[in-house]
Amino acid sequence: MEFIDGDGNIIVPKPVRPVIDLKETAIGSKKGAKKQYRYGNLHIREYNDHYAVHMDRVDPIQNPLGHLLVDAPEYLAGAAAAVLVGKKVGAIIYNKRRQEGKNGKDATVDAVIAGYIAGSSAGRLAFDAANSLKKRSK
Repeated sequence: MEFIDGDGNIIVPKPVRPVIDLKETAIGSKKGAKKQYRYGNLHIREYNDHYAVHMDRVDPIQNPLGHLLVDAPEYLAGAAAAVLVGKKVGAIIYNKRRQEGKNGKDATVDAVIAGYIAGSSAGRLAFDAANSLKKRSK
């Protein structure tokens, strides 16, 4: 068994530490784990036969924005791209539909749908690109 995974986590076999007696948390990406725990900057993911453990530079409970900026910038990149692209596409579609003579309600529905689809796609692309850059820089 390897003791460091592809993300730089330390792998701890469950026989070494069968029980983690910390409160489960929803903060963080589970990456396929059954459960995850936090203790300050320590982030523990529980899988069937092992734990994956790493230290965040910023405690997300004490400083959520700092954690996103330092430890998880890919989420900020994805959210920013989704909002910016979704808003821009939505505005373009709304104005185009209004020029075509659609009423405000129908134009708004079209704009929201188009903005959601474009924003979701852009957000995913930005997240994946930022995540790839983050992994390369480690």
